Amino acid sequence: MMNIISKESVRKWGIGLMSAGLLFGGGLLPSETGYAAASKTENKAIDSRIVLKANGINSLQEGILKEGQAWIPITFMRDVLRLPLAYDKKENAYMIGKGSATAKLMLSSYGTSVWVNNYFIREYEGKLINNRLYVPSGLLNDYMGYKVDWSRAASRLNVVNRPQNALTVTTETYAKDRAEAFIQLDYPKISGFGNSSAQQAINNTLKESVMKFAAGAEQDISDRDGAEPKYTYDSGYVVTYNQNGVISIVMHQYSDTGGAHGMTNREAFTFSLKDGKRLLLGDLFGANPNYKKQLNAKLSKLLKAEDSYLGGFNGLNTEKYFYLKDDKVVLFFQLYEYTAYAAGFPEYTFSFKELLPDDSSPFAGMK
Repeated sequence: MMNIISKESVRKWGIGLMSAGLLFGGGLLPSETGYAAASKTENKAIDSRIVLKANGINSLQEGILKEGQAWIPITFMRDVLRLPLAYDKKENAYMIGKGSATAKLMLSSYGTSVWVNNYFIREYEGKLINNRLYVPSGLLNDYMGYKVDWSRAASRLNVVNRPQNALTVTTETYAKDRAEAFIQLDYPKISGFGNSSAQQAINNTLKESVMKFAAGAEQDISDRDGAEPKYTYDSGYVVTYNQNGVISIVMHQYSDTGGAHGMTNREAFTFSLKDGKRLLLGDLFGANPNYKKQLNAKLSKLLKAEDSYLGGFNGLNTEKYFYLKDDKVVLFFQLYEYTAYAAGFPEYTFSFKELLPDDSSPFAGMK
């Protein structure tokens, strides 16, 4: 999915909105976190109520089924999952979660956008429904370290703690703010697992990518003619997989130098914690000697079906443009690479089972 929106755009959307205390799913939030600018709210009938469980234990709070999705109130996340919740009045945003799995919900008249570590989660948004704030259950499953077991037939949703690699991800920031440009580059740092050489190799790779972007920004700034508007550069990241001795991270690098629109580059890194090696598709799916041929055939068909397809796809020219999710691999292409800018980053998801022989694991050699 596309990831080219800026937080400044979201802030601008909310300018001029009246402030009001909002009633959330389990009652009013505390006064220090419950004061938010009014946002677009839906006062429509919901499809049905959902029984919410946490690690198999029933909760008194309920979710809802709407638009074919299961939605969870943020008060369930606060009161039942015990996730810290805070409110930022300046950004009109709620932060809920822990560490690098903290979601920021930015409210505006256009809706409620979701960010994790300065990374815009385009496929998910929050919703104010009957003046209560909800998030889709997929946000917890994909980005917040939980496994969501959703049974539509039973109207039951169980949120389970997902086993994770024993490590910590924190955010490092390279920031400069001067008359010519504003730079804020957030990137991940891994710590806390036993293999120090692997840990250092991973951190060096991640930092190198961000510093390369920073060097390009500095060059752009030095080439300014002085009459241009202030440049903006930012980057963010999200952890999409952290299990089975492997960690997968997606990063965006956004620049706005005064053209018709800003430009975003996407980087993805999947590492083996065994040795710190950056993994390619072949490292994960090599048990199938035809994995690349199969992917090229599938991708060719999918890309050519896109309305905005520009032509030119003749097969994968890199094995780095992918990241992992739960039992899946997601391949993507850059803006303009094969589709028009408005299409964003084309993404195509394949299950491990599609690409591997029976009883094979992409992580066989990683532990």
